[in-house]
Amino acid sequence: MEMKFKPYNYQYPIYLLLITVYFFSCIEKNSKNDNNFNYDTTITKVTEQITIADSQILADTKTDSAFQKVSVPNILDTSKKYIYLTFDDGPQHGTVACFDLCKQLKVKSTFFMVGAHASSINLRNIVRRIDDNYPQTLLANHSKNHARNNYHSFYLNDSLAVSDIQLAQKTLKVPFKITRLPGSNSWVLKNRIKAEPIAYKVCKRIDSLGYNILGWDIEWNFDHTSANPIQSADVMIIRIRKYFEKKYVKTPNHLVLLMHDRMFRNDNYIDSLHKFIATLQKDTNYIFETVDHYPGLKPLN
Repeated sequence: MEMKFKPYNYQYPIYLLLITVYFFSCIEKNSKNDNNFNYDTTITKVTEQITIADSQILADTKTDSAFQKVSVPNILDTSKKYIYLTFDDGPQHGTVACFDLCKQLKVKSTFFMVGAHASSINLRNIVRRIDDNYPQTLLANHSKNHARNNYHSFYLNDSLAVSDIQLAQKTLKVPFKITRLPGSNSWVLKNRIKAEPIAYKVCKRIDSLGYNILGWDIEWNFDHTSANPIQSADVMIIRIRKYFEKKYVKTPNHLVLLMHDRMFRNDNYIDSLHKFIATLQKDTNYIFETVDHYPGLKPLN
């Protein structure tokens, strides 16, 4: 009897090989992402349009009085120098560490938060802890979606940008109309607008809605790959003193320092922040304050 052999299908091992290669490449990719996490990519990516749900939030005619606070009165001492510690992009890795340190040292600070980052019950609870700790810590607005890190497109569409700010105000329940624009060192106070050209139209519209926009005088820089601080605590202390001495600040005797929560997510870097704050606290010429007491703001209540 003659045996007939079925022709061997060489495609099967090829398919198997391709699947195997793809599987291990995914594992390797995920491993690299875990070991070399780029914290800049944590900014939430969203569509360019306002969603139906967002539109309903914006259309809500209820007042925001349910979550507004009364700004605690404070008489500024003209003989002192004021430092405004501000942390951007929370809630994220490092927010709780920064908050706990500020509470421990009894130092006032402001957290400019991104609405889309409060994407879970735990993260929203962090936002509420900061807000409930006022007047020591202040919750402020840093947009809903952080421009998707595409600042050029964000500012060209000023209607979208303004809606984004308003959404953050409502969804985060920010107590005062104080915001910081994503990726732009622009200022809008009671009688002053100092805006980067691309953000000017947005600043004008935000101004007409009664918002204050706070930029910064100096930044504690970070490496955009590792998210670790670039300058040491000692260098930053020297820079702060020099900025006051040389009057490199927008308002005399008032300095706004920009930092990012994620810079201090590790123990060794939160130790640097501790050293920075504790050293300046020993100098009685310096006072730490929240930005709702920055001179020249529009009325907050």
